[in-house]
Amino acid sequence: MVDDRQGAGADRLRANDSPAGLRARLSDVAAEANVTKSVASRVLNQDPTLKVREETRARVAQAAERLGYQPHSGARALASGEAGALALLLPDLSNPVFSRILRGAFVRALARHYMVVVVEEDPGVEATEQVTDLVRSGRVDGLLIGTARPGHPLFERDLAAFPHVFVNRPVAGSHRNVYLDFREASALAVEHLLSLGHRRLAHIAGPVDVTSAHEREKGYQAALASHGLGRGPVVHGTFDEEGGAEATSRLLRRHPEVTGVYVSSLTQAVGVLHAARALGRPAPGGLSVISFDDSPLARYLDPPLTCVSTSLEELGERAVDALISQLEGQLVGDVVISGQSNVVRRQSTAPV
Repeated sequence: MVDDRQGAGADRLRANDSPAGLRARLSDVAAEANVTKSVASRVLNQDPTLKVREETRARVAQAAERLGYQPHSGARALASGEAGALALLLPDLSNPVFSRILRGAFVRALARHYMVVVVEEDPGVEATEQVTDLVRSGRVDGLLIGTARPGHPLFERDLAAFPHVFVNRPVAGSHRNVYLDFREASALAVEHLLSLGHRRLAHIAGPVDVTSAHEREKGYQAALASHGLGRGPVVHGTFDEEGGAEATSRLLRRHPEVTGVYVSSLTQAVGVLHAARALGRPAPGGLSVISFDDSPLARYLDPPLTCVSTSLEELGERAVDALISQLEGQLVGDVVISGQSNVVRRQSTAPV
């Protein structure tokens, strides 16, 4: 039995004696609970080898709560062997889709006492070395991987066994995917255009090597097939305004009969609206346009853009939960977020 009062001292520093605004220290908690600093630390870190009375444990916990004590992240990392941080690898921070995923991940991680380190995989910057350094130096406990291009060099390293989940871009067979039901969202977009009388539909998709874009394309084709309309035209482009505009030009040259377009991302849709207007097919009279995902930006476009609203913040939250479950030794399977999408109708779609 440890002597839980040894060395506490009658002249201990009380919380109210501390200068205003200073963060409570472990020594303040120990003094408040009338125990040694070592005992306070071991109680708060739930050391299973510590043998003290339950009354002592309760006294330490109550003192920490009264003083608003928060363990220092560096000290906690030394004590537990954990960094208290997760790395989130994203392909493009300028894309509002990823900023919303990041927001959800950051808020949930903070609530669960982790910080998020963000690494952007810009086309001109090789992020693999940065992530590898974070892992090997012990500065992060797990990876949230928002980029899943085939043959990613990250997994040519020895990181495959490191705790990780794939976010928004599922990798077949990994059983560590957290993603939206892309096919469900695509079906909603197609159903909306069909409800307005459109039968000559097309899809402006993302890059051919991006899994999430491929899943949205599958959902679009499946929805058309379910209505006996056969396969519809698809044009691929990058997930940005230029990609959307260029894809629209190719689409309308090849398929001028198209009256309704489902677009794979909001940033692409900005380019779609611009190109359609320049080609004499302004939305909605010349071309009805609906986009995957929604954002406040969509309300202020000309015309305001009809979107399929999705739960991107929840996607970030669920990804963090799945990764922390791995860190806690739990088995984790794929997490598919479904039943959360709906069409937000604005002025970019109209009856044919």
